Amino acid sequence: MSTENRAGTGLLAGSGPAAEDSIPFLERLALRVTAWCEKWYPDAYVFVALTLVVVALGAMAIGASPHQVSVAFGEGFWSLIPFTMQMAMVAITGYVVASSPPMTRLVTAAARLPRTGRGAVAYVAFISVMVSLLHWALSLVFAALLAKELARRRNLAMDYRAAGAAAYLGMGATWALGISSSAAQLQANPASIPASLMPITGVIPFSQTIFLWQSVLITLVLVTLSTLVAYWTAPAPGRARSAEDLGIELNITADPLPRRERPGEWLEFSPALTLALVALGLGWVWHEFTTKPVLVAISGLNTFNLIFILLGMLLHWTPRNFLNAVYKAVPVAAGVLIQFPLYGAIASILTAAAGPDGHTLTHHLSDFVVSIASHDSFAFLTGIYSAVLGFFVPSGGGKWLIEAPYVMEAANNLQIHLGWVVQIYNAAEALPNLINPFWMLPLLGIMHLKARDLVGFTFAQFLTHTPVVLFLLWALAGTLDYQPPVMP
Repeated sequence: MSTENRAGTGLLAGSGPAAEDSIPFLERLALRVTAWCEKWYPDAYVFVALTLVVVALGAMAIGASPHQVSVAFGEGFWSLIPFTMQMAMVAITGYVVASSPPMTRLVTAAARLPRTGRGAVAYVAFISVMVSLLHWALSLVFAALLAKELARRRNLAMDYRAAGAAAYLGMGATWALGISSSAAQLQANPASIPASLMPITGVIPFSQTIFLWQSVLITLVLVTLSTLVAYWTAPAPGRARSAEDLGIELNITADPLPRRERPGEWLEFSPALTLALVALGLGWVWHEFTTKPVLVAISGLNTFNLIFILLGMLLHWTPRNFLNAVYKAVPVAAGVLIQFPLYGAIASILTAAAGPDGHTLTHHLSDFVVSIASHDSFAFLTGIYSAVLGFFVPSGGGKWLIEAPYVMEAANNLQIHLGWVVQIYNAAEALPNLINPFWMLPLLGIMHLKARDLVGFTFAQFLTHTPVVLFLLWALAGTLDYQPPVMP
C-alpha cells in the first residue's frame, strides 16, 4: 500500500461509509482524532505559547494588572531551569544508551515477543505503565526504545504513532500511583513538608497512600484498561502507518569512527578515563542507596540521570564513542530546552498574579471547589479540580504544594481520609498528561515524532480513563475512615 493511501484519516483510501463502519469504534475514533490533529493540532511550542496567553488573559480577567502578569512571567520563566536540565538529560542519556550496541541487543531481545502490530502496541503500553510504577523517566526512555525496535520489524505491520502513544502511557495513567509519586514522597518525608503545611496534613506514610489496597486496585484497573485501549485503538494492517511512511529514520547506530591518527588522541580511544569516571560515579550511587531508603534513592531524577550517564559511558566504552553519541543526541532535547521555561511562566502567573482581593487564579479555582464540596462529592470534585489545574501546571510535586493547603484543610473539615486525598490528586493529575504535550517532549525527541502524531491515540485513552478514575476515586473514598494528621 502506498504512503498516499495511508495518509489523512488512516482509513483505506476510497472506502465508503460502510467500510469505515466496519472498523472497531475505538480505532476509528483514534484515527479520526489523529487526522484532525494532523491538520489542526499545533506544534508543542505553539500549544504552550497559546496556553501562556490564555492564562495571562485569565489573570487579568480576575483583576491582575498587566504589570503584575508581566512580572510573574519574567520571574517564573527561569524557575524550572534545574528541572529543564534534568529533563533534557533524560532525553539525551536515553538516546545515548539506545545507540549503544549492548542496549540494542537487549531491546532487540525484549522485542521478540509480539507477533502482530496490535499486539506490539499493547505490549509497549503494558511495559510503559508497569515500568512507570518504578520510575516515570525510565518508563519514557525504555518504552520509547522498545517501540523503535519493534518498528524495525516490518513483518509486524505496527502503527508507529500508536506505538509512540503506547510508550507514553505510563505518564498519563499510572506513574503517580507508583513509588516515584512526587506528592506521596513529599508527604512521607517530614523534612520535605513545608512548615505551613505540616499542621494541616501531618506525615502520611506510603502505607496510607500508594500502598492502600484501594490505590493498588485503581492501579490494576488502569494497567488493564491502558493495555486494552492501546490494543483496540491500534490500526489494523492496511491502515497502520510505519515509521518509514512517516519519513522517520530508525537507524541510530553510531557512525564508524576514524582510527587514531596522533598520540594526543590516545585517551579518546581508550577506556581508561571511562572506567575511572564510572568508578567515581558508582561510589556516589552506592552512597545514595546505602544512606537513604531505597524508594527515596531510586526516585531522585539526579540519581536516575547519573546512572544513565554512567551506563552510557560504559556501553560506548571509549570517550570518543560516548561523545559522538552525545553530539547526535543533543537535538532530541531541543523542545525541552525552549518550552519548559514557558511552563514555568504559566505556573508563576497562575500562582503569583493576584487580583484586588489578593487571590490568584488557583485560589479562585480551589475556593470554588471547596465551597461546593460535601463529604460525598469531595473526591469527585477534587479529582476534576486536580485534572483541570494539571493541564496548566503539569508538575506533580510543585502543583501539590499549590493545592495541598486548600484541599487538605477541606478534607480535615469534611472528615476525608488524608492519604486518600493524596491518591485522588495522584490519579487525577495524571489525566491531562494524556492530551498535554509537556511530558511528551523527551519521548518525542527520542522517537522523532510530533505531539499531533500521538494525541489521537492518547485522546481515546483520556476519554476512557477519565470516567473510570473519577468513579473509582468517589466509590473507594467511602471505604476509608478519617484519621487526624499525625505529627512527626
